[in-house]
Amino acid sequence: MPREYQFNYELRHLVYFREVARQLHFRKAAETLSIAQPALSRQIGQLEIALGTPLFSRSRRRVELTAAGKALAERVEPVLRSLSKIPSELQALAEGGSGHIKVGFTGLAMATVLPAILREFHKKFPGIRLELNESPTSTQLIALQAGELACGFFHPEATPTPGLKTKLLLREKNGILLPSDHALSAKPSLQLRDLAATPFVLFPRAYNPGFYDRILAAFARAGVTPRIAEEVWPRANGVGFVRAGIGATFMCPSEAKQLPPEVVFRPLDGPGPESRLVIGWRSAAALDPALAAFLSIAAGAISGEP
Repeated sequence: MPREYQFNYELRHLVYFREVARQLHFRKAAETLSIAQPALSRQIGQLEIALGTPLFSRSRRRVELTAAGKALAERVEPVLRSLSKIPSELQALAEGGSGHIKVGFTGLAMATVLPAILREFHKKFPGIRLELNESPTSTQLIALQAGELACGFFHPEATPTPGLKTKLLLREKNGILLPSDHALSAKPSLQLRDLAATPFVLFPRAYNPGFYDRILAAFARAGVTPRIAEEVWPRANGVGFVRAGIGATFMCPSEAKQLPPEVVFRPLDGPGPESRLVIGWRSAAALDPALAAFLSIAAGAISGEP
């Protein structure tokens, strides 16, 4: 046993001490502890020898704590209280009632499916703490494989990532987000060839190669070479650039339900990139109970079940 964990006393000594300190009466403490008074006195004596200091001053009429006894009483109470909680806390952890989950997400997730999942999860599992971190798909995939994230909401690659399981949450054809004063903003729908002269605000390809390549493929099918004015991240920054009139960007219909007045959303006719959102986690043999609880809520939210 490591030297720092070698003690000359046992847990029972602390329990006995705590009861005598609480009642300041050896006979009453012995009755509460269901042991003989002489045995209790011996145990306290052993603890005092182990600690090298008297803990009580005794007389025929009264028992009082010494200065060392008062200091020990202050320290031992939270220790014993914490130890008493271990069985229930471990049981709650095993049953998925408590724990800590690190979750990654993209802007698309927070703008669509994630808020409803979080609301339902916190309602059913208030004892599980979620640590949320917005990060691009590429970063999430690395963190998931390294075990630094429990699960993530991201955009899947064309080839499945080894060691991960995923569940599809959203699949939508994108429309176009334009400045409200754009020349094409009055049209009810658009085609990519209508936007040949419009600069676009995208994101660095390394952050989400799959979606980036679907954007370029859609432009190619429309016979248009895109004018990429800016590449920014996170998603909110791209929307901010559109609000500033710097260019247009792509957006899912599910994202476009609440927009600021400086922008307008228009669906695309003809070729258009498709957004796909999944929840992914490591394909371990046994899921952490807290993660299993979170995944069950995510699955229910997608299927519409309560």
